[in-house]
Amino acid sequence: MLDIEHKTVAELVTENYKTADVFKKNGIDFCCGGKVSVKDICAKKNLPYDKLKRELEAVDQVTDINADFKSWDLERLTDYIVETHHAYVTENIPIIRQYAEKVARVHGEANPEVVQINYLFRIIADELSRHMCKEENILFPYIKNLALVQSEAIQFQIPHFGTIQNPITMMEHEHDQVGKYGFKIAELSLNYTPPAHACNTYRVLYAKLKEFEDDLHQHIHLENNILFPRAIEIESKFLMG
Repeated sequence: MLDIEHKTVAELVTENYKTADVFKKNGIDFCCGGKVSVKDICAKKNLPYDKLKRELEAVDQVTDINADFKSWDLERLTDYIVETHHAYVTENIPIIRQYAEKVARVHGEANPEVVQINYLFRIIADELSRHMCKEENILFPYIKNLALVQSEAIQFQIPHFGTIQNPITMMEHEHDQVGKYGFKIAELSLNYTPPAHACNTYRVLYAKLKEFEDDLHQHIHLENNILFPRAIEIESKFLMG
């Protein structure tokens, strides 16, 4: 449990990097101006303390339902990927980009690896944004149609891309490319270990990059190892029939 009453903004971010997003959203400097209590900064900025306290207390609420994803139908699994993992990526890309750009600007001369990390994350962000758009507008609607065909709600129609294996091959290739960039970031950051002199923004950046990587691994696992093989299997039955 966070000690919000007695610790400064900077101490809270040091204790739990997830609080940085709450402070940033509320326009609170947790880096250079972080040596102030939450109550004092709320009074200074005319922010409701009770509301900010609830947001800070909620950062560690468990949302993972530990589901048996293999037992889910295709429609439910597809919706979960979009609503959980695509939403996470969309929400966190601009946050991490801001941190990465600031750290590269401030610390890049002494720590040139953060400049490269900033560059690589921009590539990841751009590629994932395009990738998810293709999934949400082309591949996933077709997978949902397969679920309807399986339940005999609609008739099977061969898609314009021939077979689902074609877009899936492309998606898996793009997963591999993003994974390589992520591996390089982990390597450059010494597995997300900030140097001893790192400021709070520097430390939060590395923690957020690690969180982003962990989410991406689960995201790609659900697609590559569960959703895609099942969709291929279902489609093949109708193509052969």
